[in-house]
Amino acid sequence: MNNRYGTLASWVYNLDKPVGRSFGDVEYYLERLAGSGPVLEPAVGNGRFFVPMLEAGFDIWGFDPSEEMLDYCRAVCAERSLDVARVSRGTFEDFSHERRFAAIVVPLGSFQLITDMAAARSALRRFFEHLEPEGRLMIDLDVIEGFLGEGGRVRSWTTGDGDLLTLTDTRGSTDYVAQTTVTHLRYELWKGTKLADTEMELFSLRWWGVEEFAMALREAGFTDVVASADYRYGQAPTKGCGSISFEARRPK
Repeated sequence: MNNRYGTLASWVYNLDKPVGRSFGDVEYYLERLAGSGPVLEPAVGNGRFFVPMLEAGFDIWGFDPSEEMLDYCRAVCAERSLDVARVSRGTFEDFSHERRFAAIVVPLGSFQLITDMAAARSALRRFFEHLEPEGRLMIDLDVIEGFLGEGGRVRSWTTGDGDLLTLTDTRGSTDYVAQTTVTHLRYELWKGTKLADTEMELFSLRWWGVEEFAMALREAGFTDVVASADYRYGQAPTKGCGSISFEARRPK
């Protein structure tokens, strides 16, 4: 299944991107959201971003399609005496909340897990409907350079028990018309010299042009669209930047 984030994949993610690890996004959104009302984080994952925001006093809620990822998020929340009920299972396509939010934040490229254009447009419209009037949608996108290349890397992590987790990525396909890549991810758990478990996932992503995504936001009803490079609000994206953060507003 595409973008499943199963047992080993979630374990690797949690070791590689533990709760509190920032890529510049946590500090950026702490500042951008200062004084805001309730916040929603789709694709909350293991709580890397969610938990620091909750600890900072934000009225933040989140969802994720992977129960394995949510298990990590809930465990950290429980350890830190935070409200476990603030996270639930849901997808971009079917999430629903009775409340409306002052902001919806999708950090670190998670929106690019949606590879179908119609589904992406539907998700943007769903975000729009879940925002209060003048509420803000904030989405980070990776630049195209991060999608290109043949893959073939092998990475490894040591578990708390001293075992070895490895990840081998192999590029399956790149569709320049659909602007998508599919990567084969092979996760392996090694206990000593013996392979104890293995897991294969297909990891699919879509890249966007800056103006293309700005147009998609406006088509969904958003106004005041601003694209910023490398977590510097208002700094226009240029060749060589590492990430692009979009901010848009639902009008009154």
